[in-house]
Amino acid sequence: MKKQIFCLLSIILILFSCQTVPITGRQQLSLIPSESILSMSYQSYSDYLSKNKVINDTEEALMVKKVGQRIQKAVEKYFTEHNMQKQIEGYSWEFNLIDDKTINAWCMPGGKVAVYKGILPVAQNEAGLAVVMGHEISHAVAKHGDERMSQGLITQMGGMLLSEALASKPKETSNLFMTAYGLGSQVGFLLPYSRIHETEADRLGLIFMAMAGYDPHEAIEFWKRMSKTKQGGSPPEFLSTHPADTTRIKNIEKLIPEAMTYYRKQ
Repeated sequence: MKKQIFCLLSIILILFSCQTVPITGRQQLSLIPSESILSMSYQSYSDYLSKNKVINDTEEALMVKKVGQRIQKAVEKYFTEHNMQKQIEGYSWEFNLIDDKTINAWCMPGGKVAVYKGILPVAQNEAGLAVVMGHEISHAVAKHGDERMSQGLITQMGGMLLSEALASKPKETSNLFMTAYGLGSQVGFLLPYSRIHETEADRLGLIFMAMAGYDPHEAIEFWKRMSKTKQGGSPPEFLSTHPADTTRIKNIEKLIPEAMTYYRKQ
């Protein structure tokens, strides 16, 4: 009986806790107040920067900031034009180059971006970097991490509210947050959803980079270069839960015509 009641309550919670992903229109679960996510994100990002070496004032670091700021403006323009400003309200954008040879990059809620130095040789240029940053920023503005954490609150904590989870299970909740946003171990219930998120991030990322003045065709060349980094060993972190290279490239080829309608060369 208790199990039936829990299932019923979970269904009701899901039905009344949905929001729409920009551009794709997909409905996603959202149980967590934006201000709570942003607060946790900013604290986690600050902690990360305090424990890792940030590269400042080099040509590469300035390029990361330049590309990030152009994509930021594109995102803000899109959301403003579509009356969706509230979805990025409270964002405090930041773009940092991390002295780490790992081929990786990520963006936390609120526009907190980290680009690892190891991915720059694969990016090769501003347009290649725009592919990476556009993709990662899209994960954040599409609230993929929020969705995964909401799923975790239901599947791992019985639909517990975030405030309750933080009070009664702070360690578990912290681990859930880190995993949901790609900073922890990728295990369990998260993996089946990752390909949906990756495909959405590809689509949004192409549009945002196009709006920022970068040719979306660069994405094909970037992913071809990225596929070569896997030869002879395990894939880099950036590819750990991504679709197969051939699948992704074919999908991007189909998405480019849409993205090109937003392209304005700068």
